[in-house]
Formats: sequence, C-alpha cells, structure tokens
Amino acid sequence: MSEKPSNAVEMVEISSDQAGQRLDNYLLTKLKGVPKSHVYRLLRSGQVRVNKGRKKPSYRIQPGDSIRIPPVRTAERQPAVIPDAVLTLLENARLFENSDILVLNKPAGIAVHGGSELKFGIIEAIRKNHPDQFFELVHRLDRETSGCLVLAKNRATLNTLHRALRNEDQDEHAPRIEKTYLALLAGLWQQGDKTIDLPLRKVRRGGEHMVEISDDGQQAISHFKLVQHYHNASLMQIQIDTGRTHQIRVHAAASGHAVAGDSKYGDTAFNKAMKKLGLQRLFLHANHIVLPLGEGISVHAPLSEDLSQLLDNSAL
Repeated sequence: MSEKPSNAVEMVEISSDQAGQRLDNYLLTKLKGVPKSHVYRLLRSGQVRVNKGRKKPSYRIQPGDSIRIPPVRTAERQPAVIPDAVLTLLENARLFENSDILVLNKPAGIAVHGGSELKFGIIEAIRKNHPDQFFELVHRLDRETSGCLVLAKNRATLNTLHRALRNEDQDEHAPRIEKTYLALLAGLWQQGDKTIDLPLRKVRRGGEHMVEISDDGQQAISHFKLVQHYHNASLMQIQIDTGRTHQIRVHAAASGHAVAGDSKYGDTAFNKAMKKLGLQRLFLHANHIVLPLGEGISVHAPLSEDLSQLLDNSAL
C-alpha cells in the first residue's frame, strides 16, 4: 500500500445525487485510505468547511454546498481480489430488483462490507460486478445472519429509506421499514407474544466487540412470537422496531432463550447439541422486509437449505 500526497486544497460542489448523506460519511468515502480518526480531526479543527463555515459531522449535505477539503495524504489501496465464486453466489442471491433497489438473500458468512480485517464485503462485490451502477447499503446484517439485504441504486432512494429507518418524526403513521426475522432459540418458549424493550450499548471486552443491556444505551425494541416448539428448541418470529447491533441476539439471551449457534451470547451446551444435528452457523434469518416505496414493496427470503434441513430433522 503506497501513499498518495495531495498538496492543494480541493473545493467540491455537491450534486443532487450526493445530497442527503452525512458530512462525515461523505468525507470517509471521498478520502479513501485516510484513517477515520484523521477525518474527524479535520472536521473538529475546522479544516473542512461547508459554504465557508464549520459544520458538525452529522450535517446532511445539500445540493450546491461548497465543501473545502484540505490537503491530506491518502493511502492507495490495491483493489481487493474477490473470488468468482462469491460474485456468482451473490448474482444468484437476487430476490427483487427494480430501478431503485436490489434485494439480496444474503448468504451467511459474508460481511456486508469490507473493514480493517476484511478485504471485501457484499457491497464491494456488487460494485465490482456492476462498476457503472450506483450501489449503497440501505442497512446492515451481521456477518453470520442470512436473509433480506437491501441496496439502493440511487441517492434519492437511499435517503428515503434512511429516513424511514430513522423515523425522524417518531410518528407511528410515518413511513417505516418493517423487518421480520426467524430465529431458533434454546429451550421451550413459554412467554407468549412478548415485546422486549431493553436499551443496548456497545462495549469492548478482552479485545472483542460486544453489546450489553444498559440503562444508558440506545433504545432497542424486539417483538417475539412463537412459530413452533421442537423437543428442546423454539422457532420464533421476531419483528424489530430498531436495528441495533446484535439486537435480536442480546434480547433473546436476556429472555433466557439464546439464539442457536450464537458463539457470543449463546448457550454452549445447546450449541454443541445443535452442531451434532448439523447446524454450522447462527440460526438467524431476515426472512421478510417491507419497504415504503411506491405502493409498498414486500420481499420474502426463503431459508437456506442447511437451516431447512435442521428444522426437518426429527431429532430436533
């Protein structure tokens, strides 16, 4: 990885396609290879200016905004090598597509985007397959979670869906995205239809990122409904009002019924029993999503074969 110096101030005018995104997110995309900490330092120190004034990282850029970007050194990264098998897998994972969105049945085990330890994710792979098309993630799924993953194909749609996710007006009648999951939980659920409203915060323990229930965390609401009992497991339908990291997994564990195959928050003995029955992954699947676009778009993602086979196993 080599460094590319930039010795001149750059003035950028925001187009309508770019408008609506947070200033910090725009800069992180624009300044590829610049550490996130340095980007925020540029914002705090006022070296980045919008229309000659300071703006907070959360400022949403508008069409015609003039952004001053100071000289920085950017690291030139070599493009990630994405295996053809992954590209083919994702092309075959399409559930729905129109001019505004692409919905994939995300395979478990593939991250939605690359990071410090991952050279690529689904968004990078999709962009490689379609280099001339705009694609951005509307939301995220954990690496080990499968199911409905939505990508926007233009900035206007991305902004519309992000507003629905944020539900900025906190109005129950405002457009919302409805997300429903299927999860296999340890033990026999006896709590009926239950709403779990427990705030969550991210913590770091022993070098590992975790999420815990905390009074000073972000609000997180999950609605649990029994689908079927097995010998010592329960298939649950879970609808979430908020999309916090590891939300379902932490709420399920807090209820006394951890998600099968969950190595972070799960039941070790139950996980071993499930592994003997063939479960090699987290049993959490985003099986249905409703998007407030046009008259409404409803997409269903069928369970993968490995999860279906587990449910059909008479020993379960």
